[in-house]
Amino acid sequence: MTDTTLPQSDARAKRNVAVLVLAQAILGAQMPMIFVVGGLAGKQLASNICFATLPISLIIFGSMTTAPWLSPLMQKHGRRAGFFIGAIAGALGAAVAAYGLYVGSFMTLLIGSYFTGIYMSAQGFYRFAATDTASDTFKPKAISYVMAGGLLSAILGPQLNKIVEESFVVPFLGTYLAVMALNLIGMLLFLALDLPKGTRNEPKAVNVAVARSRAELFRDPNILVAMIVGLVAYSLMNLVMTSTPLAVVGCGYSLDHANDIVSAHVLAMFAPSFFTGHLIVRYGVKTIMSTGLVILTAAGLAALSGVGFAEADQPSLTSFYAALILLGLGWNFGFIGATTLLTSSHSASERGVVQGLNDMVVFGSVTMASLASGGLMNCSGGVPIEGWSAVNFAMAPFLVLAAGAIIWLTAKSRKTA
Repeated sequence: MTDTTLPQSDARAKRNVAVLVLAQAILGAQMPMIFVVGGLAGKQLASNICFATLPISLIIFGSMTTAPWLSPLMQKHGRRAGFFIGAIAGALGAAVAAYGLYVGSFMTLLIGSYFTGIYMSAQGFYRFAATDTASDTFKPKAISYVMAGGLLSAILGPQLNKIVEESFVVPFLGTYLAVMALNLIGMLLFLALDLPKGTRNEPKAVNVAVARSRAELFRDPNILVAMIVGLVAYSLMNLVMTSTPLAVVGCGYSLDHANDIVSAHVLAMFAPSFFTGHLIVRYGVKTIMSTGLVILTAAGLAALSGVGFAEADQPSLTSFYAALILLGLGWNFGFIGATTLLTSSHSASERGVVQGLNDMVVFGSVTMASLASGGLMNCSGGVPIEGWSAVNFAMAPFLVLAAGAIIWLTAKSRKTA
């Protein structure tokens, strides 16, 4: 039965959301797979254990350096072109990384990781594409639904990883080959998107009239706070998640335990997306972002309490599960809230520049977090439990920064009103 009461734009938007949810589920499954094995593969090949998480850092760095050119490219040529570029890069990156594992070359693994970062950047724009044809009231829900597609990737990715990660003599080779297949199959979904074709054929005046300069954009309080909260939520999530497989295995648990914990974490990242958009509409974006910061704080406390009550220098599996589930929930509220605030703070002509700058800033900070994660985890003290404690203590100053930004924006809004 067709709902004829919907505006045409929302009917079109819902079709696009359905396609993007599937893309998030199928292509997105590669990210939990790579995040589970990336640090372990790096530890296997790196000459210095402190560089174990460098393959993950190169993924984030690739995403950061891709966003500034990929976003304007999509504004000019359409989202579909950018999404195809991302999937092709993801397949190429997995192939190169697989070859690096086969020949035992850490540098080749890093090169493949960088190309995977191009895919990661493209995936980050799924949430923005969901709003391109949506009405203002449907935008928060569209973002939320697309992010919910990660719920399926949280199940598919780690479970597929269990099957393929030891399917070859070379450890983790099967993971990267499976990732290559996911990209080549999943990219066909983009043929079903019904999105604007880009601005190639539009008069120049359409895009020049209202666009602000980059300096003016950074001075917009809403854009600035959206970037700060987004980078803090994503950076802290990456900081802790990158270290988790190393901490779990280092504390004597199995790789299957690491897969299950990461799976629970990714489920927690995306499961709330079914209602996060509704909560933003009802309670306001600043309230939801603030709630996300509180939950992220609880995640750090849960991890540290597990260390405090552990026997024989071994945190319990329960503490790992609790910390990573709370970490996912906090990321969901903080990041979706920041994305919603950002999309409501720029015009259509500014979309390419603003979204590209945002993801460059966010993933630039995430790159630093992933680099710090390996150093803190492997080089802070002599045992894994000390590194795990250092990772979670490092969350505190960034949570203070994001909380201060929201308080400043709230005070500024009240003063303006």
